[in-house]
Amino acid sequence: MNIIKRSNYYYLGHSFKKKGETVYRERYLGKKIPRNIDELKETFLRDCLNEEVFIKLRKIKSNHQKEWKQYPESIKKKALLDLAIDFTYNTNAIEGSTITLDETEDIIKRKMGPNKPLDDIEETKNHSKVFFKALNEKKELSSSLLLQWHKELFSETKPDIAGRLRDYLVRVGSYRAPDWQDINALIKDLFEWYKKNRKTMHAIELAARTHYKFEKIHPFGDGNGRIGRLIIAYILKKKKYPLLIIEYKKRKSYYHALSKEENGFLMYFIRRYFSYYKRYI
Repeated sequence: MNIIKRSNYYYLGHSFKKKGETVYRERYLGKKIPRNIDELKETFLRDCLNEEVFIKLRKIKSNHQKEWKQYPESIKKKALLDLAIDFTYNTNAIEGSTITLDETEDIIKRKMGPNKPLDDIEETKNHSKVFFKALNEKKELSSSLLLQWHKELFSETKPDIAGRLRDYLVRVGSYRAPDWQDINALIKDLFEWYKKNRKTMHAIELAARTHYKFEKIHPFGDGNGRIGRLIIAYILKKKKYPLLIIEYKKRKSYYHALSKEENGFLMYFIRRYFSYYKRYI
């Protein structure tokens, strides 16, 4: 999505696929770029996400639920355990864990620890526990819930930062996170936004935007990626959509999407979701 200037007037322009063909749309902004340009971009993009997109998303949800209902309880239990292993391996690997997928399975299923750094092993065990808690959580998403997850993830490996918002500056690659003195206000704004949109915004959009906003705040000294991806799992499970695993092997496209503006990340998220669940469409 771009802001275009033509003959002293500004427009929003966006290209997207519709029924296999590329479609381009514009929306008039005026002689000046409005102050609420981010809100206008969000609304414009939502309008461009044509009915074809939402039909596909409904198919994914419906067909996944039908398939899930057919499984015996013992198979459901095994499938959830395998999901926890896959999710835990990928999210920890993105953050630099040395634990392989097979070793993750040994740790979670068989309680067997490999000859690897103890911190990596502990964070693998703790993540799988928090993952199941996030999926079964009845409370509404909140800052206190995120602090609880963070504390449970890192209390044994990073007790000095576990369950605490940072009080220092951090940089992630070329991205400089907001000043720590602004974090409380930013987190408050995030959850006010979430509360306002949680019932009306589509689950996929809500998960993508909440994740993006959280990652940009980067409120913890470490573990922001893992908490952010747990947010995705929590929202999708609560809305009865199948989860999306951000795969370690495709982490570069994920990082690239996070470096874009929010609407760009949303489009990446939708494309990954369709790719991951194309068997249901």
